[in-house]
Amino acid sequence: MTIIRPFYGVRPTAECVAEVASVPYDVVNTEEALQLAAGRPRSFLHVVRSEIDLPPGTDLYAGSVYLQAKKNFDVLINSAAFVHDRSPSLYIYQQHMNGRSQTAVVGCVSVDEYDVGKIKVHEKTRADKENDRVRHLLALNAHAEPVFLAYKDRSDINSLVAEEIADPALYDFTAPDGIRHVFWQARRAAEIAEAFRAVPETYIADGHHRSASASRARAELRRASGKCSGNEEYDFFLAAMFPSSQLKIMPYNRLIKRSVLSPEQVLNKLRESFFITPGAAPEPSQKGSYAMYLGGVWHGLAPRQKAVAGSVVAVLDVSVLQEQVLKPLFGIDDPRTSKDIDFVGGIRGSAALKNAVDRGLAFCAFALYPVSMEELFSVADAGLSLPPKSTWFEPKLRSGLVVHTF
Repeated sequence: MTIIRPFYGVRPTAECVAEVASVPYDVVNTEEALQLAAGRPRSFLHVVRSEIDLPPGTDLYAGSVYLQAKKNFDVLINSAAFVHDRSPSLYIYQQHMNGRSQTAVVGCVSVDEYDVGKIKVHEKTRADKENDRVRHLLALNAHAEPVFLAYKDRSDINSLVAEEIADPALYDFTAPDGIRHVFWQARRAAEIAEAFRAVPETYIADGHHRSASASRARAELRRASGKCSGNEEYDFFLAAMFPSSQLKIMPYNRLIKRSVLSPEQVLNKLRESFFITPGAAPEPSQKGSYAMYLGGVWHGLAPRQKAVAGSVVAVLDVSVLQEQVLKPLFGIDDPRTSKDIDFVGGIRGSAALKNAVDRGLAFCAFALYPVSMEELFSVADAGLSLPPKSTWFEPKLRSGLVVHTF
């Protein structure tokens, strides 16, 4: 059973939504956030990246950052740019990108279900990032950005959503990156919530730190209030829930910064385990193959032998690359902590990899075939974690379309 709870949404007016809506906090750095928010005082980046309103060089985890976020948030949601819905609601959120669309139900999901593993994870979290999101959440008394969840398709939910999107939308705008965002307030919220009760589990696609912080913040708020009813607003956190068939995972590619081996030595080592095709396409065409940019040339890599049967994680392309190439050839034992590797989201394309190497910012680059939704589900169902930086979902959810306060 999956609980999805209607909530009192706080959201921009239709006239202001395009100015308010922003990219999520974790896909831009401070400099990029400054550029995107320039001349846009209502941008939600002033809430989720509030250091942009503080002196340059401010520690990202300084107390002043969270105080500024709270100040900016309160000013924004109490301004004429925002409305406070008068009844608990669910919302429908549709995104259009490159000729395809994906449509989510937006509501609040249960912290209890996260804690017991019914909201499944596939990624380990970092303490510093968790701490940051806990402090941000407690400063605002709100879930400012939704967690991106996936569920296995159900025809009854699809039918209800199809009825909703036939109605006039609250918002319909195209962001500066060309992605169109359409948003409805659901009229059939009770029916949708009831249909989700038949969904056995959901999966975090993006937002592991936000989910973990919601759980930790709930524990702190319970201690402070003495209330453990399970029905407080902080017992639920904001999520956008998509049917998995509509989602597309892009690869998370690798840049190797330096090497003690020469390009020719790397190629000779790789020939022991891979068939190498110089002048190959810059993106692998199928699972089990790789593209490597080295010495100004794209090389196709195909393993001479199939991956030895093992766990669902061990046979993934990203795991095979790590164990057979990155670790033995470049000494990258732990990609989470190594300073010799960088990760590039697939949305940036192979040109970004080539550019980094050609400019001398990296020694070589590896482009991977994307992980599938089925592989992600298998890893999560087994209680395991994907290697770091294995999946990149596009399009990203826009922040500020609706927030959940408590």
